[in-house]
This record gives sequence, C-alpha cells and structure tokens, in this order.
Amino acid sequence: MNICLIVDDSDIVRKYARLIFESLDYRVVEAVSPLEAYERLAGLSPHLVLADWRVPGENMFDFIRQTRKMPLSRRPYIMYMATENDTADLDRAIVAGADDFLLKPFNRDIIQMKMQEIKFAA
Repeated sequence: MNICLIVDDSDIVRKYARLIFESLDYRVVEAVSPLEAYERLAGLSPHLVLADWRVPGENMFDFIRQTRKMPLSRRPYIMYMATENDTADLDRAIVAGADDFLLKPFNRDIIQMKMQEIKFAA
C-alpha cells in the first residue's frame, strides 16, 4: 500500500486530503509541522509527501531541502501545496526539491489525475 504524509497546520485540509487519499487506497499519516513530519519520516519512508506552502513559524523550502537529505529507504515524491499560482514561489519549491505542486483548493478528481501522472509502483 502506498503511503502519503500530509504536512499542513490546517486540520480541515489534512482531514479533507486524508479522505481523498484513503479513497484512493493510500495509507495516510498526518503532521502539523515540519518537526512532527521529520519524526514521521524517520520510520515511514512515504511514497508521497504533501507539504503546505505556509506553516506558521516554519520555512517549508527548508523542510523540502532537509527531507531530500534524509536517508530514507525510498525517495518520496514531494508535492508542494499552494493557494496562489505564484510562479516564483512554485519555482523556489521545485529548486528546493519538490517534484510538483498542487494548488488549493483541490478535489478528488484533481488528486486522482496527479496520481495517475505519478504512477507509483505498489
């Protein structure tokens, strides 16, 4: 089963994303901050990480860079979640190590299309 780690300080976004990913047969793990996400990553090695663009008091670009440096058993596909189509911000996320971005608000159809593009091996 594919594993998805959702890093977002919003309970609503995490719960909504959880419902979508669980309906797509993902095991979902949540984190409200990068610090909590690092703890989850250490023993998890997810296939996919959704990283919110803004977590109060945190630099998500640093989180993405640090995640890329971690000795994980697999390289997770990192999707940077943003609420605005700020190309400079999205570019910074890609340079930091994100593989793609996901604009909020999203829905199941959008997620499903993204996942078909990725095509993880189970």
